[in-house]
Amino acid sequence: MSTLRNTFMAFVVAAAASITMGAMNLANAATAEDLDRNSLSALQSLYKAEPVAKTLAQGAKAILVFPNIVQAGLVFGGSYGEGVLLKGSQIVNYYNSVAGSWGLQIGAQTYGYAVFLMTDDAVRYIEKTKGWELGVGPTVVVVDKGVAKNISTSSLKSDAYAFIFSQQGLMAGVSIEGTKISPIKR
Repeated sequence: MSTLRNTFMAFVVAAAASITMGAMNLANAATAEDLDRNSLSALQSLYKAEPVAKTLAQGAKAILVFPNIVQAGLVFGGSYGEGVLLKGSQIVNYYNSVAGSWGLQIGAQTYGYAVFLMTDDAVRYIEKTKGWELGVGPTVVVVDKGVAKNISTSSLKSDAYAFIFSQQGLMAGVSIEGTKISPIKR
């Protein structure tokens, strides 16, 4: 019986690694020009769907946009995607978004997210560190429908606000806490 269980666990680990690596390879296929275009398009779509995002953009010092994150898992999982850092309308750098997870999970999904950096300190933190783990460093508030109703230019007190958008697939929920954002060459 223990041999059967060990064989099953080996299968689960191999399947999860295969799904995750395949998903990460798909997310890494974009050229710099594709990434620029997809990021700007995703941001415009976010502004149409969530008008408060456009309001935040007007006061943001910079915006990190990840238009296509691929997440997959079978007990062990991970997510990967690439994005840009915008200052005004200029793309100033490229970043990746990587997360790992384990637990009760099975399936795959895609989504995008944008992080509006509201303070100069938050922007400096991103630019100076070799990687930012969301949940450590600048304070990030994930904006959902409830939070969005209470945001105004006078109530902004956090370093950064994040919007998750375009979720599609067969997994329930998205969490960006613990995600590592690191600069990449393009």
